[in-house]
Amino acid sequence: MSLFRKGLVKLAGNHFIQNLLEKAFADMQYQMGIGSGDTVSCSGEEVAFSILKRRFQPPSCIFDVGANQGQFLKLILSQMTGKDFSVHCFEPSKETFGLLEKSIQADRRIKLNNLGIGKEKGSVLLHFDKAGSGLASLTKRRLDHLGIHFHETETVTIDTIDNYCAENAIRHIHLLKLDIEGHELDALAGARNMLEKKSIDMVAFEFGGCNIDTRTYFQDFWYYFVGFNMNIFRITPSGYIFPIESYKEIYEQFRTTNYIAIKKT
Repeated sequence: MSLFRKGLVKLAGNHFIQNLLEKAFADMQYQMGIGSGDTVSCSGEEVAFSILKRRFQPPSCIFDVGANQGQFLKLILSQMTGKDFSVHCFEPSKETFGLLEKSIQADRRIKLNNLGIGKEKGSVLLHFDKAGSGLASLTKRRLDHLGIHFHETETVTIDTIDNYCAENAIRHIHLLKLDIEGHELDALAGARNMLEKKSIDMVAFEFGGCNIDTRTYFQDFWYYFVGFNMNIFRITPSGYIFPIESYKEIYEQFRTTNYIAIKKT
């Protein structure tokens, strides 16, 4: 260790400096997109539509899996103005689905489905802290440290992307958005046929604290998408997409971060 580094180590050996370093580290990570994915408005996710319009021919088919109350759907509508597209929204909670219906005016381009998406069809328990919660998950998350308690449950219906596409004659998905609180890999497992046929161009997904509860890791996503010949990028708040060219353990950052996987051409 150099004398300079030894000096820095000694300087940082107190509570005050450690707090400053933690804050500076969090601020730098935010600019990298790590921890910036909590809200659609500041996550940089609109870049997905720039790529969609630039690289793929219309009409565009978009899947909004984990639609909640329509936050991402509203982004779709604002970014795709004047474009030829259709969007399929999936929200499993009955009450949250009702809020979604109320938030969006009738539009022939939009199909709302009171369904969840997973690796197989069936009925499962959805866990949540309150009605309409954006934290609702098929896993009972442990968030006592945040004062959040998943004391509510609801039985919901789950379908797979492969089955839904077969039943609705959907041959191609241009953008698949996944925000299902730690169960994104389950949804991808249920889309294997579409992925094997190279019928999904882009997958936008979140990775964060919910993956602690579901015991899934960024490594799982990395190898999954590499197996389907897709490039992975981290989305930054500025809209810049940073290429993840190889897996590194430092990428296991459990703060809400948005990524996009794009099919190689």
